[in-house]
Amino acid sequence: MSTFVDRILETVVARNPAEPEFHQAVREVLESIAPVIAKRPELARAKIVERVVEPERQVIFRVPWVNDKGEVQINRGFRVEFNSAIGPYKGGLRFHPSVNLSIIKFLGFEQIFKNALTTTPIGGGKGGSDFDPKGKSDLEVMRFCQSFMSELFRHIGPDTDVPAGDIGVGGREIGFMYGQYKKLTNTFTGVLTGKGLSYGGSLARTEATGYGLVYFVTRMLQSRGTDWKNKSVVISGSGNVAIYATERAQQLGARVIALSDSNGYIVDNDGIKLDTVKRIKEIERGRIKEYVAAHKTAKYYDGCQDIWTVPCEVALPSATQNEIDRKAAEALVKNKCIAVAEGANMPSTPEAVEVFHNAGVSFGPAKAANAGGVATSALEMAQNSMRLNWPFEEVDRRLHQIMNDIYDQCVAASETYGAKGNLVIGANIAGFLKVAEAMLAQGVV
Repeated sequence: MSTFVDRILETVVARNPAEPEFHQAVREVLESIAPVIAKRPELARAKIVERVVEPERQVIFRVPWVNDKGEVQINRGFRVEFNSAIGPYKGGLRFHPSVNLSIIKFLGFEQIFKNALTTTPIGGGKGGSDFDPKGKSDLEVMRFCQSFMSELFRHIGPDTDVPAGDIGVGGREIGFMYGQYKKLTNTFTGVLTGKGLSYGGSLARTEATGYGLVYFVTRMLQSRGTDWKNKSVVISGSGNVAIYATERAQQLGARVIALSDSNGYIVDNDGIKLDTVKRIKEIERGRIKEYVAAHKTAKYYDGCQDIWTVPCEVALPSATQNEIDRKAAEALVKNKCIAVAEGANMPSTPEAVEVFHNAGVSFGPAKAANAGGVATSALEMAQNSMRLNWPFEEVDRRLHQIMNDIYDQCVAASETYGAKGNLVIGANIAGFLKVAEAMLAQGVV
């Protein structure tokens, strides 16, 4: 089936030049689903794959705003509505200087299959801007968010497209955007998820991606006949995913020893003190290096790539795409890491994934392992539609069940298509098949 993969990828590259992240995401999925196409000729006849790699809609727009000095600033906004076969478009908004069309498209493409795995009725999309909220005042962030939503509101809605947060978009940004949407449309609907609890948010949404990641790894560890107790854990990042993965892993008996941000990383062999990290990152909006001022036995290192040289048994890359390359993967293997699961989107290069598989390291791909966030966003949508709020325990129970279901889907698909234990192939096939069946049923649209 290499001809099938090469033919479609050639078209994707030609139509989407200079978009390496998107090309990488498409290649991974194509290589996984090739056996499915061989067994299901009706999918080939209907050109399901050719259609699924083409976004249903791409919106790029100007975002002008005024900073505190009275200077006009101009950023670029994006929303890629990739596939709505199984439900309204669903995916986060990322505010970061690195944002471009390639990154938004790779994230939106991944979101199609991730959302399908959650067992909830949501399609795939993604959006954001090259705006950087770091160092901006609350008023500057508010003015930007209001300008951004003044265009985005035309393209979203509770039954059309429901964005959430992502890197650079937390409760503050969601609040400002929701307020502007409500003002422009004169409606109070569940059009954004990750909202504050006082205006339609869900309990456990903040914790969901990190908790879900840990629940997925729990199953990975169980398949090896072990659990979290006394496991040494390295987690990149120090945002929501990293913080709450740390919290749940520690509650289950693990010892998280390293966290990072874009400047560097900390190592605390006595175990990360999460109260300090939460204060620095969630309240003070500071940098991770400030941790060592409160804990003198901890050490800080400039640069974040070398965090993967810290010996650990479980690694959870939760910062950004392609942060683990072949060299980093080989360092983890050398230090006897037994499990790696992706808390960020596509944080491991294809070469790194190959190293893990060849070494027998259990590997959980992003579209499965970090699906807890979007799954809980879907639960928030359900609560909004019913005008209800479920207690934390109920949301967490549903999240835990969804992550178990995702793991089971991945294992079953990998076994059915001759790749037993390969959760990358399993996740891609299971997610693709659900979307493909819906597309077949709905005709050529």
